[in-house]
Amino acid sequence: MAKINDNYLKLPGSYLFSTVAKKSAAYSEAHPDKNVIKMSIGDVTKPLAPAVIEAMHKAVDEMANAETFRGYGPEQGYDFLREKIAEFDYKARGIDIAVDEIFVSDGAKSDCGNIGDIFSVDNKVAICDPVYPVYMDTNAMAGRAGDYVDGKWNNIYYMPCLEENGFLPQLPKEKVDIIYLCFPNNPLGVAATREQLKPWVDYAKENGAVILYDSAYEAFITNPNVPHSIYEVEGAKEVAIEFRSFSKTAGFTGTRCAYTVIPHELKLDGVELNSLWNRRHTTKFNGVPYIIQRAAEAVYTPEGQAQTKEAIAYYLENARIIREGLTEAGFTVYGGENAPYIWAKTPNGMGSWEFFDKLLEEANVVTTPGEGFGPSGEGYVRLTAFSTKENTIEAMRRIKELVK
Repeated sequence: MAKINDNYLKLPGSYLFSTVAKKSAAYSEAHPDKNVIKMSIGDVTKPLAPAVIEAMHKAVDEMANAETFRGYGPEQGYDFLREKIAEFDYKARGIDIAVDEIFVSDGAKSDCGNIGDIFSVDNKVAICDPVYPVYMDTNAMAGRAGDYVDGKWNNIYYMPCLEENGFLPQLPKEKVDIIYLCFPNNPLGVAATREQLKPWVDYAKENGAVILYDSAYEAFITNPNVPHSIYEVEGAKEVAIEFRSFSKTAGFTGTRCAYTVIPHELKLDGVELNSLWNRRHTTKFNGVPYIIQRAAEAVYTPEGQAQTKEAIAYYLENARIIREGLTEAGFTVYGGENAPYIWAKTPNGMGSWEFFDKLLEEANVVTTPGEGFGPSGEGYVRLTAFSTKENTIEAMRRIKELVK
C-alpha cells in the first residue's frame, strides 16, 4: 500500500491566509450590504506599470510569428533579464553578482519553500517568531520541524521578535544550521541595518550555517542605513542565499516573477550550493514564461523604474496614513516606514483573533491576526498598505470610530 508523507498530518489547521480569506468571505456572504475593506493579505491594488504592459504586448505579438516565437526557454531565466538584475539590483550597489548566480522563478514564496530540497532533513533550523508562515510550514512538510506540541514545533529553534528587543531576532544561543531572515520584515514591518546584520553573517561563518535571506520588500526601504541586499554585508556571499520578487516591487502578484541568488562562494563541505540548486531548478521547473520575463525586463527601463517607484511611493503613503491613524486612535504601532506592513498591538490585552473578529464585524475591516504568524504574534494584528488610498483612509476612519 502506498504511504503518505505523514508530516502533512502534523500541520495545525489550514494555511493562515486561507483561514483569513474564508472568514472574511463568510462575513461578506452573510452581510452583502457591508463594504468590507481588506487590509490583510499583501496583494497589490495598483495596475502594472505602462512600460511593463507595453513590453508584454510586444512579447505576445512575438509569440504570434514563427520567426520570433519562443518555446521552452532556459530554466534559469533568459540572459536578457538576468543581466538586468545583475546590473541594476547588484552592480549598481557595488555588489558583484554573476548572471549564472541568478535563478529566475515564479515567486519568492515558491523558492523560499523549495530551497529546502537541497538541504538534509537533519539540519537544525532557526526561524523568527512571528514569521511568514511559508518558512515554518515547508520545513514541517519536509520533516525538519519535528512535532507540533503546545503551539510550537519541537525541533525548530524559535527566535522571538518581541517589543523589548525592537522586534529583531537575537543570535541563537546554540548551534543551528539554517537561519531564515526577512528584512524589511513580514509581518513586523521592521528593518535591520548593516551593523545589525553583520553579526548574523559572522555567526554563519563561524558555525557553518546558511542564511536564507528574504529580501522581497527591499524596494520599500527609505533609510540609507538599511541594506537592500544581504550581500552589502562583508562576507555574506560565503554564507547567504537571497530571495527577491517582482510581486511587491512592480505589482507582479498575479503575473508571477521572482529570482533567487546563490553565489558560487557559498559552499558546504566543498560543494557549491549553486550547482545543487541548478540541478533542482532544471529538474523540477521549466522556467518563467518568455512574456513574463520580458515584462520583468521592462521594470529596469528608465520608464519602468520611474513608474514602479511611483507605485511604491503610493503604498508608502498608505503606510503612513495607517501608522499615524492608528497612533491617533491610541494604538501602539510599529513598522510601516521601510516596509508596507504595520504591526499594531491589540487594545486592552485582547487576543489577536478576537480583535480580528471585532474589526471585521464592527468596522468591516479585515486584518491578519498576529497569532497566525507564531506564538509571539499573539496580542497583535498586521495591516497592509496595499489597499487603495481611499479605502485606507476610510478604514482608519472606521477604526477610530470603533475605539472612541
